[in-house]
Amino acid sequence: MKIRVKDIVQILERHYPLNLAEKWDNVGLQVGSMGREVSKVVVALELDHQVLDRAWQENADLIITHHPLIFKALSSIKVDSPVGSLIRKLIMADISLYAAHTNLDNAPRGVNQLLAETIGLTDIEPLILRSAGQRESLYKLVVFVPLTHINEVREAICRAGAGFIGKYSDCTFRAQGIGTFKPGEDTDPFIGQIGQLEEVEEVRLETICPQHRLKGILDAMLEAHPYEEVAYDLYKLENQGTLFSPGRKGKLQQAIPLGQLAEQVRIKLALPALRLVGHPDTPVQKVAVVSGSGASFINEIAGQADVLITGDLKYHEAREAAALGLAVIDAGHQATEELVVKEVCQLLARESAHAGWEVEIVPVYMSPAWTYLGVINGEKKEPAKNM
Repeated sequence: MKIRVKDIVQILERHYPLNLAEKWDNVGLQVGSMGREVSKVVVALELDHQVLDRAWQENADLIITHHPLIFKALSSIKVDSPVGSLIRKLIMADISLYAAHTNLDNAPRGVNQLLAETIGLTDIEPLILRSAGQRESLYKLVVFVPLTHINEVREAICRAGAGFIGKYSDCTFRAQGIGTFKPGEDTDPFIGQIGQLEEVEEVRLETICPQHRLKGILDAMLEAHPYEEVAYDLYKLENQGTLFSPGRKGKLQQAIPLGQLAEQVRIKLALPALRLVGHPDTPVQKVAVVSGSGASFINEIAGQADVLITGDLKYHEAREAAALGLAVIDAGHQATEELVVKEVCQLLARESAHAGWEVEIVPVYMSPAWTYLGVINGEKKEPAKNM
């Protein structure tokens, strides 16, 4: 069986739907063709020449990154520019490039969920942010099914993600009645004969569907349903769906000193050092995480957590956090996001094996963006005094 880029993309977009991306973002296929055959996939945080050369050595057909190579519209492609040279090499090597950025940040099993779990938080839930994130749309699906196939169709749509209300699964309603139809010319009816009006005992089966699972649910319904033409209705609901947010909040099992938490984060993210806003002895328990760069949310997070774990903190943002009484652990952009590489690899390997595909998935980790001069041979030097 030939596996193509579109098959891998369908897996990614089932778990990290494009509609979860922020409006300013650029996600999806960036270079290449959906029809390109795939036998090996490289997964990395972003694309640089080191990652691309490794993909070339691995004979990879597709590279999946978190950061988009093409972030804004290009008016030209200059092959001697950083982005242009990578695009040129991708095209010459016939390697496709796909990016899952803020949709991967916001997804239920996305970057921020992984970061929160890695740190050891409990009672994890989305951060409530006015300036980012979104509520998912919900749909009511109503389908009319003959009595003989009601369980088969119900199980298929629930397996595909329908029927969740809060922490309850397989939530459906059914009502029995009589369905009528007359098969026309060039039809192949499951029940009845061409040109004759049929009356059939059917069940009205209805359930609730989240938008990011909708396509898979409809596909599963159509595959399980015996009718040539399936009668179903789809209604968009006013009910509020799941909150998808570029951040998570949770709790430590007990309050601990800020410095102790910072050291735990440093060890779990394999960092030689990190930066800290706040006194190391300050007790903290409520923790917010925003992977990559989350300092723009400091004002909104201050009322929800004792400490924010993020990256890319600037001087004035550090001062703002201190003034608001919010401690910050700056673990860096790369370290707070690169842990998703393993998660995506495991997802693709699991889904490929389930489908019986022979596709190899290769994780590639980038060199650190920073060199810490205060850490030599694993030993910390005393910080210099401000003059």
